[in-house]
Amino acid sequence: MSLKRCMNTSKSETVKEHPLKPSRRSMPCLTQSQTHPQSLSKHSSFLQPNRVQPQLQPQPLSAGSSATAVDVVSERAKVMETLENNLLKLSNTEYGDPFLDVGKDKETYTHDSEHGNYDARTDQSLLIQNKLTRQKTEPRTKSSLKSDSMASSGLFFKDGKKRIDYILVYKKSSPQVEKRSTFEKNLRAEGLMLEREPAVTNSDIMFIKIHCPWETLCKYAERMNIRMPFRKKCYYTDWRSKTMGSLQRNIRELKSWLPRNPMKLDKEALPDLEETDCYTAPFSRARIHHFTINNKDSFFSNSTRSRIVHHVLQRTKYEDGKSKMGINRLLNNGTYEAAFPPHEGSHKSRHPIKTHGAQNHRHLLYERWARWGMWYKYQPLDLIRRYFGEKIGLYFAWLGWYTGMLIPAALVGLFVFLYGLFTMDSSQVSKEICEANETIMCPMCERNCTLQKLNESCIYAKVTHLFDNGGTVFFAIFMAIWATVFLEFWKRRRAVLTYDWDLIDWEDEEEELRPQFEAKYSQVERVNPITGKPEPFQPFPDKLSRLMVSVSGIFFMISLVLTAVFAVVVYRLVAMEQFASFKWYFIKKYWQFATSGTGVCINFMIIMSLNVVYEKVAYLLTDLEHPRTESEWENSFALKMFLFQFVNLNSSIFYIAFFLGRFAGRPGKYNKLFNRWRLEECHPSGCLIDLCLQMGVIMVLKQMWNNFMELGYPLLQNWWSRRKMKRRGQSVENKISLPQWEKDWNLQPMNLHGLMDEYLEMVLQFGFTTIFVAAFPLAPLLALLNNIIEIRLDAYKFVTQWRRPMPARATDIGIWYGILEGIGVLAVITNAFVIAITSDYIPRFVYAYKYGPCTDQGYRQEKCLKGYVNSSLSVFDLSELGMGYSGYCRYRDYRAPPWSSTPYEFTLQFWHVLAARLAFIIVFEHLVFGIKSFIAYLIPDIPKDLCDRMRREKYLVQEMMYEAELEHLQRERKKNGKQYHHEWP
Repeated sequence: MSLKRCMNTSKSETVKEHPLKPSRRSMPCLTQSQTHPQSLSKHSSFLQPNRVQPQLQPQPLSAGSSATAVDVVSERAKVMETLENNLLKLSNTEYGDPFLDVGKDKETYTHDSEHGNYDARTDQSLLIQNKLTRQKTEPRTKSSLKSDSMASSGLFFKDGKKRIDYILVYKKSSPQVEKRSTFEKNLRAEGLMLEREPAVTNSDIMFIKIHCPWETLCKYAERMNIRMPFRKKCYYTDWRSKTMGSLQRNIRELKSWLPRNPMKLDKEALPDLEETDCYTAPFSRARIHHFTINNKDSFFSNSTRSRIVHHVLQRTKYEDGKSKMGINRLLNNGTYEAAFPPHEGSHKSRHPIKTHGAQNHRHLLYERWARWGMWYKYQPLDLIRRYFGEKIGLYFAWLGWYTGMLIPAALVGLFVFLYGLFTMDSSQVSKEICEANETIMCPMCERNCTLQKLNESCIYAKVTHLFDNGGTVFFAIFMAIWATVFLEFWKRRRAVLTYDWDLIDWEDEEEELRPQFEAKYSQVERVNPITGKPEPFQPFPDKLSRLMVSVSGIFFMISLVLTAVFAVVVYRLVAMEQFASFKWYFIKKYWQFATSGTGVCINFMIIMSLNVVYEKVAYLLTDLEHPRTESEWENSFALKMFLFQFVNLNSSIFYIAFFLGRFAGRPGKYNKLFNRWRLEECHPSGCLIDLCLQMGVIMVLKQMWNNFMELGYPLLQNWWSRRKMKRRGQSVENKISLPQWEKDWNLQPMNLHGLMDEYLEMVLQFGFTTIFVAAFPLAPLLALLNNIIEIRLDAYKFVTQWRRPMPARATDIGIWYGILEGIGVLAVITNAFVIAITSDYIPRFVYAYKYGPCTDQGYRQEKCLKGYVNSSLSVFDLSELGMGYSGYCRYRDYRAPPWSSTPYEFTLQFWHVLAARLAFIIVFEHLVFGIKSFIAYLIPDIPKDLCDRMRREKYLVQEMMYEAELEHLQRERKKNGKQYHHEWP
């Protein structure tokens, strides 16, 4: 048991009771209280059915109102006792379809082709109750009209009282009638109520509305160990609060004088989040008197009700057989078209939320979370968790935490960039390049390239200094530490969320086997060590062989990526010659920029095309492995997709960072591809500018494409479906009002892999932000701007464009945390190589300390780099080219001049630079890994105050259970007239 924030209580509604009489083990802070269900907002709340109130229209409720408890099960039992003899008459006449609340109204609808396929006696009480009610009802009154209005809103059954907890959709033309009939009969046998409703805009579509009564909710809540608010509360303050009470009061008073934080959500706008602390315990019908039950209709939240119904749907059989069960199999074989919990009404309202309040939780989420105007506000995580479930709530919590942690990284990266911008003109290297009017550079291509002066690279030199300056090493170390701090503090944040959301003691249920796994290995069985039941088993040799085939497929796809990169390299070599002789002067002058730019765009198109292929191959390989459960399938598929897309996105970047210009050779002895195309070499200012261009273009274009596919594509699909719906509706009825379940059916379903695409996009972005951040300090800033948009895009998509997903539970982000840790390790290695090999930091460092004017004096000022450019350029005799040139030209390398005894051999400076690069890589990696490990050791996974609270509450809960049982026994003895004492009997 844990202390959590109750989802259905409010401090303002607490009703005080007399405290318990003290006993031998009474607690010092134990009190007894009851709470009324909390309204949705200060002015309005979600619609609650009320049998006592005659008005059934959906109007906002006041903050202090509460609905009268409705016990559907007890009524059904009474009706069954009095009318059991009338069952055969009812079932053998016009009530051939047990789904319908049938009667003599014109709204009754029965599909004649399925009359003989259903057993009406399986839902006797429902039929009898409806028949009895409608026989006694006079012609339609105002009350019945309001009830129909309530039902037409799409949130309740036709009687306006039974809440819709789940929706099933099927086509009447589907041949799977027998399976559907058996499945629905078994659902009613499990205690669910069903009602059928035809679609308004499509005569072939039929909706089945499912309601879970109170007794069924209690039964499955006990089976699923769902934790519910305990009856007693303890207002507990520890010794720290007592000793620091005065200090905290002073700080609180000081904060009251400060301006209000604009990023915080207004409590008046979200009064539903003003919650009290209470204990929770696994629900038990035997101890139902311990729980805070003020209204049976609102005791279980809508998401909990949907989760219970989904649990029943997953475990209900549709045929005789061990594995013939579950809604997922019926969706796969076409028996049903869709299964989803309904949204809680529309996300928009005619009246402003400030004056009239929110009409439902969906409307509240849209106004306070999904609107673009809320981009600077904190996310209402408790409300997100309540509506969509803990799994989606954890995703948005992680995304918000990642976005918040990007703020310091973006600021430091921007500072490094601005430092390079302000020191660009004063840089000694840039000055020497821009003033080199007489330095002739060797031709950079074979045929059409002409000799050019070094000062023509002045712009490239200044742009390179923006990213390659004195702050580069500091920023690389900072980002490596940042990645560790981000992951470690996320573990602490996750611990707090799992505590607040009551997930500390929650364990995932034993998953059911995948149908493909059962069909493949049905002949080989083994006893499950968890359940103790025999189940299909995959032999180890078969598993190993399939895994080897899958790994071979992964390596084949990686080789395909490398082939695509090789094709882009060939394009750059061919385009280099063509752009150098282009007719347009601008392209001819900046042919290197044109070659790199077009190469990046072609590479991006290849990346996006191959992503489609990779997804299908990943599906094929994952299915080939035959994972045992859905979670194993998702983890295997996610790992493959990450490997494919990571290699696909970063392979060209790795080529430019570590291979471009490293094997080009020297003038007069260039290396050629296929003895035809001369290998590309770096610009006189270095290869870092090419790396920055590659990263910037791919990162920006991919984020734009992802945002379009996440929001633009669903918008287009929903627009097209509404257009088709209007065409169909015009022939039947103009301006027709659709019920909520049909509006939800016209929305797009959530992705087949759930949140996998969302996590994959962010994890790949995390790789871009950390792996090559030394070459592109603006990557965290771009990621921050994208994530600010991404949060609102995802929120808008979940609230308005997608059907409501099944509220699932989870305690962490799954396999993605391990992937993030792996990226953090890889980032340290790649940044070390980028600084040592790609940038000119090490050559400048060696020159300043060994060959510059400040030798043996220490590196103090930019003047110590005077003469560095001339030192980094070697000399070549143009007459050796045989192209009619004479004189000497310069090229980037550390080689001896042609007049030396060993012409064109590596100089001593080359070996000094190489040794310094290797030493820097080793020192940098060990230093950063040491700092990362030390920080990870210093930061505990769970905050200490949280550990203390958990231990304290464990003790208090034991005392509370003792007091509750004692009080219950005392009441029972008092009721029976027996003597009782305060001591335990």
